[in-house]
Amino acid sequence: MRVIVESTPNEVARHAARIVADLVRRKPKCVLGLATGSTPLGMYAELIRMHREEGLDFSKVVTFNLDEYVGLEPAHPQSYRYFMDEHFFRHINIDPRHTHVPDGRALDFDAHCQQYEKLIRDCGGIDLQVLGIGRDGHIAFNEPGSSLGSRTRLKTLTAETVRDNARFFGSEEAVPRLAITMGVGTILESRQCLLLACGSSKARAVRDTVEGPITAQVTASALQLHRDVICILDEQAAAMLARRDYYREVEALQSRLEAARRARAEG
Repeated sequence: MRVIVESTPNEVARHAARIVADLVRRKPKCVLGLATGSTPLGMYAELIRMHREEGLDFSKVVTFNLDEYVGLEPAHPQSYRYFMDEHFFRHINIDPRHTHVPDGRALDFDAHCQQYEKLIRDCGGIDLQVLGIGRDGHIAFNEPGSSLGSRTRLKTLTAETVRDNARFFGSEEAVPRLAITMGVGTILESRQCLLLACGSSKARAVRDTVEGPITAQVTASALQLHRDVICILDEQAAAMLARRDYYREVEALQSRLEAARRARAEG
């Protein structure tokens, strides 16, 4: 796992956007796995800027979102389809037919989840999966105790997740108790994962994910099993990492190696 510590959330967003943009330029027909929530908002804003000012082209990109609340219409202000449309999709030149979000209104959830998995496979799999992390260390809506081999499915939200999300709905009572989510196993099949975390409230989860044991009680810890994970943190989210200084040394060396490769390619 490559751990990158940036000074501020804005720097986290810019670095993450560069990684996504590099993939889009290198592979215009790439498949992106996307996340909602406050953490990736800065990344989306920077990608929108790149599209408008630098011509970053999303016309051939395909996207799959991690999850969606059960029971919410796509136009509901708290649905994840609405979030993605408002904060990203409608500001870039992506084909709406290429943007996929689980349907929280599906009549047959088992069939819908199997179809979602098949659609990912039919598109060639996810090239880059963007992830946030919950305070308890969950990724997507894979709550503590989820199988590390799990697939896209219906999931009951924990009381902690409901409390965390109540600020968006106005009360805990208004928060849906069920969601459709990609499974941990689905996420681990992505070719690369990009985990973003900002703020002191995520520090313990980040520590447990990066340096703790692999456990279903911290589903993000399963990322230790993945061959290619980039974890971009701000200072506060990285505060509890025991090997923080080592990660900085590794990244400094990595940056020099990449600069030397670019110089050779240009020379």
